[in-house]
Amino acid sequence: MPSRTTKAFDKNVFINCPFDPEFYRLLRPLLFTIVYLGFNPKIALERSDSGEQRIDKICELIKESKYSIHDLSRLKCQKKGEFYRLNMPFELGIDYGSRRFASNSLKEKRCLILEKGIYDYRAALSDFSGVDIKSHDNNPVKVVQAIRNWFFETVGLRNVDSPTAIWYKFNDFTFDFYRKRQEEGFSDEDLDIMPIQEYIEFIENWIRPKFSKK
Repeated sequence: MPSRTTKAFDKNVFINCPFDPEFYRLLRPLLFTIVYLGFNPKIALERSDSGEQRIDKICELIKESKYSIHDLSRLKCQKKGEFYRLNMPFELGIDYGSRRFASNSLKEKRCLILEKGIYDYRAALSDFSGVDIKSHDNNPVKVVQAIRNWFFETVGLRNVDSPTAIWYKFNDFTFDFYRKRQEEGFSDEDLDIMPIQEYIEFIENWIRPKFSKK
């Protein structure tokens, strides 16, 4: 497995996704898979500074990350009177532009677009017709599969564990995570609303000793 000590552009993965509670069942295995493969998730919720413009933070994270994952599965309105959710395609556009018009290492950027269905995005983003995407059907198992396979196909990782093996590892982590945190006094609500960066650090601390034994 790749070393997880390098904190640099070529190890960072910018995550562009919705942050509603319903998406957390997909976000958590997504984050686990990235860390498990030896990379660093970079996400807007990793820090909260009321004096920092969110768009500036997003641009900084995009600039720091060679790789990015854009989940567009929540673009469509779910109920009458609800607006389209445009943050995700907007951030995809920033990321694409940073690569398209760059004259430095940003030209090396690579991205993965995720959707619920393989062709859903075409209705909202016809300019991206013909772009390869991966679908997950709102299924956490398929999220792990899509990300793992993209890292093999596009990032060039080799000797990578199978999607099924990573999914089982995620379930082992989840069991240990809830058991140990509850022993430490965390309530179910505490765990459900835990800061994203804290959750990522728990993943890193769980994985690190397991890899050090190999």
